[in-house]
Amino acid sequence: MKPVIISFGLIITALLILFRVASIYHFYNSAGDDIWITGFSLLFLLIGVLLSRKLFVKTAIITQPKPTAINEEQLLNSGISKREAEILVLIHEGLSNQQIADKLFLSENTVKKHISNIFQKLKVDRRTEAIKKALELSIIQ
Repeated sequence: MKPVIISFGLIITALLILFRVASIYHFYNSAGDDIWITGFSLLFLLIGVLLSRKLFVKTAIITQPKPTAINEEQLLNSGISKREAEILVLIHEGLSNQQIADKLFLSENTVKKHISNIFQKLKVDRRTEAIKKALELSIIQ
């Protein structure tokens, strides 16, 4: 915000100086008022456009989430099948039941049954609890 305020302050100061210089050299008279005002306006418009391009450059920061991996060793200890582990990973990615079904080419009822089995095996009641427990048990990483 400070660069913007400073920039506008400098532009206004420069404008006042230019008008003062014009009046000193008698270039600024009643007949040429419109010409000088138009000229200064265009000059400062150009300066403003150039400053805005340099001061307000947008940079895009792209972050890729760390891919979720399945820990095979912990998977065997927990009693969760590989298909259930796949579904658990997709739940962790935030997909809905329908999206999971579409991605794995299953019916939504099959996905619901797998999720129910996951809940029973992990002894949880909600999707968020299942993810938390799976992370704690290092089933998914």
